[in-house]
Amino acid sequence: MATQIMNRPDEIIGPDKETLYMLGGIALIVFGAGLVISNPTVRRYLSQVGLGDLASSALPDLERYFRLRSM
Repeated sequence: MATQIMNRPDEIIGPDKETLYMLGGIALIVFGAGLVISNPTVRRYLSQVGLGDLASSALPDLERYFRLRSM
């Protein structure tokens, strides 16, 4: 019995667990990008590159979306 528990097949990791890992990785990427973009120094560098202020340009769109959703 103990050898059966120790010799588990590798097929236990199925598509459900792989999807969970993938979505967790995407969530971490989005969270990390949000942390980086929220830094004022990074925002200043991005505005010098030509992307402008991402937070202030996206904020009116987000406010409009939440107003429409609350109706």
